[in-house]
Parts: sequence; structure tokens; C-alpha cells
Amino acid sequence: MKTCIQTLTIAACALAFAGSIRADESVAGTWKGQFDSQIGQQKYTYVFKVDGTNVTGTATGEREMGTNTVAITEGTVSTNEIFFVEPLKFQDNELRIEYTGTVNGDQIKFHRKVGDVAEEDFVAHRVRVASVTSGMKRAPMPDTNAPPAKP
Repeated sequence: MKTCIQTLTIAACALAFAGSIRADESVAGTWKGQFDSQIGQQKYTYVFKVDGTNVTGTATGEREMGTNTVAITEGTVSTNEIFFVEPLKFQDNELRIEYTGTVNGDQIKFHRKVGDVAEEDFVAHRVRVASVTSGMKRAPMPDTNAPPAKP
């Protein structure tokens, strides 16, 4: 019985550790999303950096009125959940925009709460960086079974 409890304890610790690694790998990087709001179409780029369960980075919003980049605050991440705040100054008013999201592969389903004013749901997608060689064409390799060249 004691061995069974020890085995379960070790397995639980291993899963918890694996979950924290997965969160870092799942969230760190650049993500893009867009949604309609009370002030029109908004396009966002999020750059997340993860240190353990803490998330930092930036949120860049593109709106008809212009582009604004802010540092995200209060960021946390668990196995597949993310939370952070976008502190935004809008027309001389401080707005607290809270994000909660569920990570699933290369997408995050976000719920965005703008103070007591508005709420939106949208999906952000991971931006994959193409490797340097992906755009390069390889020279054709000679066919090793080709007949010998004629003199």
C-alpha cells in the first residue's frame, strides 16, 4: 500500500511538472487575433514570454484610431489556461482589460472584458516563424539510377 501511494505521488508530481513545461511551450511566442467591438474592428498582436507560471509581454492593438502597444500585466499561465491584463488609456480614461483564455495547440480562445463597458470572445492564432531555408529552392539532385551519359 505504501509503495502504491509513493508511486501515485511521484506520478502526480511528474504530471504537474510536465504541465508547467507544456504551458511555457504552448503560450510563449507571437499570437494574432481580431474581433468586432463597440469601436469597430480591432486587430491584435500579442507577444508572450513565460517564466514558470508568470506571463509578460506586449499587446498591440490596431484600430481605426491608430495603433497602441502596451505591456501586459498580472499575467499567469497554467497547463492550458492564460490570464493577463491590458492596461489601456483611452480618451484620457484608464481602462482595465482582462483576458482569460484557453490554450489548445496553436489557438487561444479568449474572453476579453473591457472594464464594465464591454466583453468580446475571439480566437488568437499562433504566428509560426518560417525557417530560413523554407523559402529557398534546392537544386535538383542527380538521379543515381540514371543511365551513363553518352560520350
